[in-house]
Order: sequence, then C-alpha cells, then structure tokens
Amino acid sequence: MWSEASARCWQACRNPRLAGRRDRVRQELLKATEKALSEIAARVEGGTLQGEAEIGLAVGAVINKRKVRKHFHVDISATGFSFRRKQKSIYAEAALDGIYIIRTSLESGDMAAAECVRSYKRLTRVERAFRNLKLSDLQVRPIYHRLEHRVRAHVFICMLACLVEWHIRKAWAPLCYTDAEPDETGDPVLPARRSEPALAKVHTHALPDGSGAHSFRTLLDSLSTIVRSTHAVPITGGEKAETMIEVTTRPDASQARALKLLKDIAAM
Repeated sequence: MWSEASARCWQACRNPRLAGRRDRVRQELLKATEKALSEIAARVEGGTLQGEAEIGLAVGAVINKRKVRKHFHVDISATGFSFRRKQKSIYAEAALDGIYIIRTSLESGDMAAAECVRSYKRLTRVERAFRNLKLSDLQVRPIYHRLEHRVRAHVFICMLACLVEWHIRKAWAPLCYTDAEPDETGDPVLPARRSEPALAKVHTHALPDGSGAHSFRTLLDSLSTIVRSTHAVPITGGEKAETMIEVTTRPDASQARALKLLKDIAAM
C-alpha cells in the first residue's frame, strides 16, 4: 500500500498462523466467559444472587477477567440477568486477526514488499546484538570512565567487538547448531523454518561428519583450552644455564576447523 500524503511506503501483512491462533484463543475466552456468566444467571434465577449492584459486581468480575467485555451485551435488573454475544463486534475483531502494518522511510518501489518484511524481522538480530552487548557476552556496562571521550571510546570498542562476534558466528555456523543456509525464499510473513541440515544437527547433536555440534559458547570454551606456555629448560656445558622453549597446545580436528574458518574471515 502507498500513501501519497506521508510519502512513505506502507506494507500490510497478514500471518495466517497468527490469525488462526488468535481466533482459537478468542473462542476459548468467549466460551469460558459464557460458562461463568451462565453460572451467575443460574444463581440469579435460583434466588441466591439478588440486587442490581450485587449482580453487576459478579458479572463485571467475570467479563473483565478475560478482557472480552466489548463482545457481550448484558441486561441486569434487581431480580434478573441475561447476556448475549455481540456478533458484529466479534466479526470486526476477527477480520483484523494476524494483520499488521509495516511503515518504512523508503519511497514506493525502492524495496520489494517481501524484502520489506524480511528487513523488519531482521530487527530481532539487532535487538539480540544489543542485549549481548549490554548483558551477556560483551558486557559494555558498567562503565567506570568519567571523561566523555573515554566513554565514547569504550562504547566504540564494544561495538567493534559486536561486529567481530557477528562475523565469527556467521563463519562458525557449519560447526554450530546455527542454520548455515537459512531459506529466505518463502513467504516472509510466515514464521521462519529451519533447514533440514540444521534440524538434523539439533536432533543428533552432531555434524554431518559425525563430530559433535557446538553452541557458540561451547566452541569458545573449547578453543580456550589451546594455550601457549614457555618452559625454562636447564642446560649444561654452555654459557647459559637454561634455555627457553615455547610449547603450544595442538588443536584437535574441531578446533583446527574453527581456527581455519577464522582465518578465512581475515582473508575476505
């Protein structure tokens, strides 16, 4: 959809799965509310609940509990109570199930509708990156700098680290549970589906060659066991009493493959 007044691109989307889920939830809430209201009507008819105020309190507690007040018409008197659904209200709400609008700053034609939706969904990656930046892996906070230029430098370095992490995650996708080849050719409105190879890694906890699959964190932990140590070896018959020897842990097959993938990043 295109709005000339705002000079912006508007994209209307409908997710049928979300629409179906919301319809099921609505029907469940309506049925549960009708059951509770029927119990109140039985109490009023039996004489155990009387008075317009008392009946109104009981009815209000029920219809407000599940947020469906707008879908019911109620008649309350001192000695009577009845209710019925507002079908037009229900139909009107159901017509919007699964529908949402994406508004961009681009002009119409600059971006295809499918790519517009995919770009919107990729915002979750940005949110995840900022969460990792602040809380989990990079931990940009707390900041103990007091001068503005030092704070800016601190945040800049953390942003660079976030970029490096993104490249590493992408390079290590074949070794991790990550989907190395996500399919972006289908309907972008529907939930993304993992590829068969990715699902196989999740179910078997193994890669196609039989070696174990990793998460990003476990692969980092595995690489952290590679160390370089310096040893002082005593010698005799020379001017020096000892010589220094550096020993580096020999990486296993999985570690060697991960290191090679990192070198491929540097070669890009």
